[in-house]
Amino acid sequence: MALSNTTLGVLMATIDTSIMLIALPDIFRGIHLDPLLPGNSFYLLWMILSFLVVTSVLVVSLGRLGDMYGRVKMYNLGFAVYTFFSLVLSVTWMSGSAAALWLVIMRVFQGVGAAFLIANSSAILTDAFPTNQRGMALGINQVAGISGTFIGLVLGGVLGPIQWRLVFLVSVPIGLFGTVWAYRKLREVPRRAHARLDWPGNLTFALGLVAIMIGITYGIQPYGGSTMGWGSPLVIGSLAGGAVLLAVFAVVETQVADPMFRLALFRIRAFTAGSLSSLLAGIGRGGLMFMLIIWLQGIWLPLHGYDFARTPLWAGIYMLPLTAGFLIAGPMSGFLSDRFGSRPFATGGMIAAAGSFALLELLPIDFSYWAFGGLLLMNGLAMGAFAAPNRAGVMNSLPPQHRGVGSGMNSTFQNSAQVLSIGIFFTLMIIGLSAHLPSSLYRGLTAHGVPSAAAERAASLPPVSTLFAAFLGYSPVSHLLGPSVLAHLPRATVTTLTGRSFFPRLIASPFRDGLHAALDFAVVACLVAAGTSWLRGGKYVFVEPDGDADASATEGDPLVGVTGDPLSP
Repeated sequence: MALSNTTLGVLMATIDTSIMLIALPDIFRGIHLDPLLPGNSFYLLWMILSFLVVTSVLVVSLGRLGDMYGRVKMYNLGFAVYTFFSLVLSVTWMSGSAAALWLVIMRVFQGVGAAFLIANSSAILTDAFPTNQRGMALGINQVAGISGTFIGLVLGGVLGPIQWRLVFLVSVPIGLFGTVWAYRKLREVPRRAHARLDWPGNLTFALGLVAIMIGITYGIQPYGGSTMGWGSPLVIGSLAGGAVLLAVFAVVETQVADPMFRLALFRIRAFTAGSLSSLLAGIGRGGLMFMLIIWLQGIWLPLHGYDFARTPLWAGIYMLPLTAGFLIAGPMSGFLSDRFGSRPFATGGMIAAAGSFALLELLPIDFSYWAFGGLLLMNGLAMGAFAAPNRAGVMNSLPPQHRGVGSGMNSTFQNSAQVLSIGIFFTLMIIGLSAHLPSSLYRGLTAHGVPSAAAERAASLPPVSTLFAAFLGYSPVSHLLGPSVLAHLPRATVTTLTGRSFFPRLIASPFRDGLHAALDFAVVACLVAAGTSWLRGGKYVFVEPDGDADASATEGDPLVGVTGDPLSP
């Protein structure tokens, strides 16, 4: 019961992290808003990132609440909150910027419900399963969560064209079923944990992390005459202010009686190595999904006969080998880690992931799909082999009274890494495009009769605008030139410029430069993650001592009651 219900909850929550990505064009058409106009970039970015930012910020706090007041209670509340705001999202009655702002705000509250689910699901499973079955259970749960991000791509592409409201409404019947089922069937594991909520820690952590994520989000947007905003006072101030607040948070956590972020847990080698591995793996993987989708939507699919408007759905379909790899490797590696420990599978998975990224660099931009699909499958198998044993190793190392906050800490590393990864990958891609795209675009447009002034204006637009156009399934040249320029060109020229081959062939070489830089970074991040994973040592499982040590440990050192030295191999 615990496994099936928590897997359903996590799958539903993670599907919603990506279901909007493919459905965004249909959503914006439905609310009558052009997301590519300069003033509307706020809505575009925050519809994508608001859900992820909220879950990253809240999972530790909500995991702590689960430790204090009951994990099942907090989990059930999450199902109800998530379902309610999914329904509210689907009944938006406004249009234009008002509707977009409404959707962003309601996505924030939907993310709160998802954070309840994510923060407490691993702790519930760790309570429910014995150590010799825990890896398999956490593996199924973890892989369902990761694969949900890819299932959401296809689901959004299918539902969006039918009716954009279905993108949100699809979660409501599942959420209602899950809420009732969780309330009736899940049982609380009694714990005599009495603690106070760490308000200073919660506030400084939340504000610091939000500030850093805002800085990253606006850093990839143009600022003034620059292609990116890393020199913007807003970005610099957000990053610096966030870093200061997190430093204050670290000091606060050493002073309060019941800290939100149990820094003493980092004395457990398996927990520290597993959490850092999650962070590095998320940085290596998170933003690359966007790069691969843009590769498919902006270049490969149009060259192979797909209209730009159809590319979002087909990009999700062509990414399915990645999901298949997760589904195959995750439960299997989780099962094996119960017997042999997490280290060989998590470390080997990261090494294999680095190899798959390196092999992607060898593909031509107009690749054979069988080679591309095979490498996606390899990457999915590698990431699945890492994710399940790594989460099992982290959760096995935690004292029972701190499993909620420990799970939340690990999820914070994982979710925050995705936002950081998006900033890094987009930055590397934009740097690569900025070097060659403007000159290639100018020459290509003028060669087809576009006036020099219009071609120069289009070539000077920030590359991120072109990337977002391709990502949303719009014709990039139509977006760059605008209807006023196209109206004065011969029909045959317009057909050529807005056709399936002109823009993909034009952008192929500049895109390759940016893509290779991003893949190089992914390789390095995965290899460092492999090294960090290896440092976790051999198999380690926290064992509760006899007697009442568990209750007394709650009020003092989180490591009271550990049998043996938690820092030993």
